[in-house]
Amino acid sequence: MAPPPLFSVEQWMDKYETTAKFNIAETCCASVSIEELVSLSENKECKASDIIDLSAIQNYGEIRGSTPLRNNLSRLYSSKVGTPLPPDNILITPGAISANFLVFYALLKPGDHVICHYPTYQQLYSVPASLGAEVDLWKSKPDNKWLPDFDELKAMVKDNTKMIILNNPQNPTGQVLPKSLLQQIVDLAASKDIVVFSDEVYRPLFHGITPMDKDFPPSILSMGYKNTITTGSLSKAYSLAGVRVGWLASRNRDIIEQCASARDYTTNAVSQLDQQVAAFALSPDTLHSLLGRNIQLAKANLELIERFVIKHDEYCSYTKPVAGTTAFVKFERDGKPIDAKVFCETLQAKTGVMFLPGDVGFGEEWKGYVRIGYVNRTEVVKEGLEELRKFMRKEYDDLPLCK
Repeated sequence: MAPPPLFSVEQWMDKYETTAKFNIAETCCASVSIEELVSLSENKECKASDIIDLSAIQNYGEIRGSTPLRNNLSRLYSSKVGTPLPPDNILITPGAISANFLVFYALLKPGDHVICHYPTYQQLYSVPASLGAEVDLWKSKPDNKWLPDFDELKAMVKDNTKMIILNNPQNPTGQVLPKSLLQQIVDLAASKDIVVFSDEVYRPLFHGITPMDKDFPPSILSMGYKNTITTGSLSKAYSLAGVRVGWLASRNRDIIEQCASARDYTTNAVSQLDQQVAAFALSPDTLHSLLGRNIQLAKANLELIERFVIKHDEYCSYTKPVAGTTAFVKFERDGKPIDAKVFCETLQAKTGVMFLPGDVGFGEEWKGYVRIGYVNRTEVVKEGLEELRKFMRKEYDDLPLCK
């Protein structure tokens, strides 16, 4: 096992986010306090002190995750018409980043072949490669609403293909793999006994499509194939990144047992206190109000981004996101991409506005692109875009172009 390369996204965030005045590189929905979380509950008699059982002894607790939390997650993954997902098919982890790593560590070995939906969070392809797997990237098409080509996926499959890795909704584009494409993927995987792993950390933050749409994407667990895995967390769609709770879930109990055995080497248990907050956030009394708040925030802020792009369409373009918290915007001048790294560094130094350069976070081919995280508090996004507008007028023409 070789160490993975530097995690470029996290290195950039670590370097710049604590000094940013307007952080619109952040990918979490605007985080809430425990008091704000309680105020969103439909149980108006609830107080912040009611969330945590102060009399509970702080031992390890239930090793695989608390029963109330796994019951609430079971409801999320149990469709009205499908087979319920048993709580025992869910494993709690310290964040989705831990859940993702655990899936790869438990299921992949040197010589395995994996195919990863791309561009995406670097962990999803760098960790498999570090474990000795051969990795091919299934590339989304910017000129086709970031949809990848299914025929290309079929051509990539080999005799030793062990796993297809998806990110749905997709970071950084904010697009989705529609239900019809997911069905093709699942049918292909089932015919070859390939595991389909979907990082769904931005689910269910859908703001440009609705469940009434014909091709609305269900969770991969609802596609009728047993060898599927999903991961999620409280960080992105649920505004609680400081509560370090994530999870992995599968219809295949054997996969859960493999991951649980590997987890014994990394995590004795997840904080009881964090899990109590998580169970409250995902309870029926709180979940819908919390998601409703974040969906409305995403819609309002995305309109600010849309107006900015339209007003500056000589220099920037994008495909409007339909889900998640991120937009992938391309900046050009005279038909050539700007140097996004210099752009982001200069922008933050002069205005305090933080973006993530696409070629730093997602690979050198994404020259000129920046990732914008637009589901911060509206005043942060609005003021940040105003600073960007002034920068575009005064400084943009001096930025270097990519060679």
